[in-house]
Parts: sequence; structure tokens; C-alpha cells
Amino acid sequence: MMTMFGFEGIGIATAMPVVAQDLGGLSMYAWAFNGYLVSSLVAMVIAGEWCDRAGPRLPMTVGATVFGLGAFIAGAAWNMPVLIGGRVIEGIGGGLCIVAVYVILGRAFPDAIRPRAFTLLSMAWVAPSIVGPFVAGFLTDYVSWRLVFWLVVPFIIPVVLLAQRLVRLGGGADEAPPRWNRLMFAVAAATGLALLQEAGARRDALGIALAIVALAILIPALSRLLPHGALWFAPGLPTVVMMRGVLAGAFFAGEAFVPLALHTLRGASTAQAGLILTVGALAWALGSQTQGRLYGRMPRGRLVEIGATLTATCLLLLPLALVPWLPFWIAAVPWFIGALGTGMCFGVIGTLTLEMSDPGDQGTNSAAVQVLDSVGSVVCIGVAGAIFAGAHAADHVSAWTFVTMWWVMAAVALGGAIAARRIPAAASS
Repeated sequence: MMTMFGFEGIGIATAMPVVAQDLGGLSMYAWAFNGYLVSSLVAMVIAGEWCDRAGPRLPMTVGATVFGLGAFIAGAAWNMPVLIGGRVIEGIGGGLCIVAVYVILGRAFPDAIRPRAFTLLSMAWVAPSIVGPFVAGFLTDYVSWRLVFWLVVPFIIPVVLLAQRLVRLGGGADEAPPRWNRLMFAVAAATGLALLQEAGARRDALGIALAIVALAILIPALSRLLPHGALWFAPGLPTVVMMRGVLAGAFFAGEAFVPLALHTLRGASTAQAGLILTVGALAWALGSQTQGRLYGRMPRGRLVEIGATLTATCLLLLPLALVPWLPFWIAAVPWFIGALGTGMCFGVIGTLTLEMSDPGDQGTNSAAVQVLDSVGSVVCIGVAGAIFAGAHAADHVSAWTFVTMWWVMAAVALGGAIAARRIPAAASS
């Protein structure tokens, strides 16, 4: 499952600049990423309840099938709205699957080896990261970008077959009443995110009004989907969960525009720009392996603080790749640093979330982590997209357009480094 997600993520991030230009939808570039994230938010909440009550087998099976359907539709798209629709369907499948994966880690692995299980999970990205940019770049430049989407479809068959072996990982909340009212709040949060994204694409009074309405819907909905106190970074599990949104937002907003910046401003080919993402994915796996070795040997909050600081450093230094007298591939150096830090943080956050949750709440709290993954990414990619859309509308996209977005995201990551001090030194806290 994670190998499939890895190739899809790396491949589409590599190909998207060409896809958007080919379909005449460059102004909707951010929606190609955020459409996936908005729909996955609702699916994650459904998956959390579903896994807690019935185990991960059915969410994994249904999610993989829906993900494949979305990939097929996106690959067949004849305009940008259809492609975004395919990505929305992919997001539903991906949201179901990723929560199921976390529940599997929580129920199949004892506490002592769970950090290493997260390391193993991150290693599933290594092969796609090495071959993904080459394959996606070659197909996009010389055959068709549509094959980048369609190549993930055959992966669905082994995932669905293997998911049937998860029968013994049953639900842990059979005695509790279902909390399907959370679905209503998930839909509200997704609506708020969609409105916020649309507001970011506008530079007028309507955009401001949409942003106000979006926040009025989103904030109360999130307060019901997250652990109590999460929105104000209360110590303990609330801060652990919130850190996922902060770091995902900063890192993935930066990543979404790396290929576009190198392709449009430095003349890098699709494959060359994608290789930078390969370096990042390998560093992510190394960061996850590092946390697996250090977890329990030093304060958990300190690990997350160090990782967030590395992410901020990456985003501050990334504009060096846009300096004309420097080679564009220098972007690999800061991107390695940032991916190392973010990969380290994600492993720690995932392990802490499972350790600090009762068995019957592992699905719900894993869903909360993934919800914030989507919220943080949509908000930050939306902010970056608004900066780009404004420059694009004025026909004035320049290096400073990308510098501004990356430095704004660096500030977000630095804020996360400060907030990480509210994470307890030991999981039992």
C-alpha cells in the first residue's frame, strides 16, 4: 500500500507542472493537490470509526479499490476539473487506507518495536523515490503523463488480496456506541477547507468573505474531530497531534512548488526536477530510521523540535536553487535536510499517538493525526497557491514568488519547533 502511495505521490508531483500546462489549468495547480487532501479528510474520519469497530480489513479493501478508480479517472482527464475530480476520488480511497495502516501498526506491533515498524513503513517509499522520478519524467516527456496515473492501478490487486489476511485485527470498541456524528463534523471541516482554498485563489472582497465563512465553519468542526485542547496546543496528546498538521503543511507546501519553480525558472526537465524529490524521499527514510534508533533514548519532544528546526532550515535555504549563477541541483542539499527532519518527526508523532491512545481509540486518534495532515497541507498549500495565483494573475511570476512561499512555510515550521516543547518527555505522560 505505501509503495503504491509513494510512486503515486512522487510521480504526480514530478509530472504536475506539465499536466497543468497541457490541460490549460495552471491557475488551478494547487487544487490538484488540495482536492485529494480535502476529500481524504472525510474518509479518514469514516476510517477511524470503521477500524475501531470492525478492524482495518474492510477499510483497506474498499480504500484501495476506490483509490485505483480515482487514478484511472485522473489519467483519462480531458481538462483540469476532471483531473481534480479524479484526485478527489483518490483522496477518498487514500484516506480510508492510511488510517487502516496506522491501526495495523497499533494492533499488530508491540510498543517496544513500533518505532522500527514506522521505519519499515517509511522504507516502502525508497524504491518509488529512486525509480519514480525517472519513470514519471520519461513518461511525461516522451510518452504521456496519463501513464503516470495509470501505472498505480495494477498495484491495487495485491493490496486487496493481502488485506484479506487482516481478519484477526478486529475492532477494539465493539462495546462503545458508534460516533458517526463525527462524520457531520468531517464534512463541515472539508467544506471549510474547500472554501478556504477557493478564497485563496481570489484577490477581492469575495475572497475575504469566503475566508471568513471558511474559518467560521472549519474551526468549530476541527474542535470536535481532534483531542480536546489540540487547537491551543495543550500539553500531551493534543500537541502531538497538532504537530503533524504544522509539519505536514510546511513541508508539503514547499514540496508542491519545487518542481514548478525548477521547471519554469531554471529550465530543469521534468525528470531532473523530480530527482530533487527522490533525494528528499531517501532522506525521509533515513530520518525515520534515525528516530527508530533514538526513540526512548532522548526526550520525545526534543526529537520533534530538532526535526522541525531542520525543516525550517530547509525552507530558508531552498531559494539558493533559484540563484542564476548556482546550479539548480543545489536544491537537493536543503531538501535533504528538510526531509530528514520531517521524516524523523512523523515517525515520533505516529508512535506517540498510538502509545498514548486506548486500543478502542487508536483508529479515532490516528484519524485525527491524518485529518491534521490534510488540514495543515491544504491551508499551507492554499497560502502558497494564493501567492502563486496572485503573481500569475499579474503576469509577474518570478523567483521572489517562490522565495516568499518558502519563507512563509519556514516561519510555520519554526513555530512548530517552539510548540514541540509541550510534548512530554515520555509517552506515558
